[in-house]
Amino acid sequence: MTEKMHAPLYEGQELETPCLVIDSDAVDGNIAAMAEAAARLGVKLRPHAKTHKLPEMAARQLAAGAAGITVAKISEAEVMANGGIRDIFVAYPLVARSKLERAARLSRSGIRLIIGVDSLEGAKRISEAALREGAELEVRLELDTGLRRTGVALDKAVQMAQQITRLPGMKLSGIFTYRGAIAGGAPTLDVKAAGHEEGRLMAEAAAELRAAGIAIQDVSVGSSPTAVFAAEIDGVTEVRPGTYIYQDRMQAAYGMCSLEQCAGSVLAAIVSRPSADFIVIDGGSKTFATDVQPGHAPLFLKGFGHVIGDPDAVLERMNEEHGMIRVSPDSLYQVGDVIRIIPNHICSTVNLHSDVYLKDSAGQLRKTSVAARGMLE
Repeated sequence: MTEKMHAPLYEGQELETPCLVIDSDAVDGNIAAMAEAAARLGVKLRPHAKTHKLPEMAARQLAAGAAGITVAKISEAEVMANGGIRDIFVAYPLVARSKLERAARLSRSGIRLIIGVDSLEGAKRISEAALREGAELEVRLELDTGLRRTGVALDKAVQMAQQITRLPGMKLSGIFTYRGAIAGGAPTLDVKAAGHEEGRLMAEAAAELRAAGIAIQDVSVGSSPTAVFAAEIDGVTEVRPGTYIYQDRMQAAYGMCSLEQCAGSVLAAIVSRPSADFIVIDGGSKTFATDVQPGHAPLFLKGFGHVIGDPDAVLERMNEEHGMIRVSPDSLYQVGDVIRIIPNHICSTVNLHSDVYLKDSAGQLRKTSVAARGMLE
């Protein structure tokens, strides 16, 4: 630690802490790198907007070559559509009547809207809503490739797809999965092996569906750590990474980026130093995501974030308003100092913040509301 760390951050621009700052230069670099990789491998890029939750960031991704975007909720799709985004995939099974009616309205408005389905009951509900609303709804069948979340089992895919194609008012255009960094049924740091396994499973499923007479066009896979490797498998047509636009400590631990490529960091003020080896900041679980816990395989992260400039400091514990950081007893931290922390998981951290500050190349900050924050329905 040096005195330099305690110089005012963003001099001349007052910020209330805790707050989330996004470096636009890092964002543009991350967008360009993924767009180049997708183009080189000949696959479509459909980024998941769950990370940034901002139509203007989605527009940057589209301008760099993305074919469309991905969301998880119909309310997120509505925010993106209102922000000018015209090609949206809701990678989630919509089953409630009200949500399906909203989906049909978006589709009728000229948006290319695709929705996920993974059950016959869900498909029937989509069909009924489409007929009620006078719309044809495009769907993709979700397959479970090992995460054991949503998705139909691989050995049931043909049967399910055949049932879906018999229903009126809907068009089955593809299949999709979300698997993450899993290989051989377990979490792994070998993201290349995980991506290749994911890609092969989906390409084989698509081949079986086509052999059964089902015209599958899109074979869509996901996750920032595995996207590029899954795209190397013949038969994969689309990747849906999300976190890559901002990156975070988790992606750095997977080896997908350096910490310097992480665009998002939380500014927090030190409000107490009760002992030489212990400081308290004004950001806790209302500021930092807690879904990626320290100490768990395969990453074994230490603490809830990386303290920039002090890699030995550990954000060990949090209450809602307090973050407790273990530091070296001879460190120079003082009450009132502002520090920056890269969170373990940026996506759910963004969702905790009503606003973010976008920092441009000149260091100037622009405050913007996180438009799709808290869109639960």
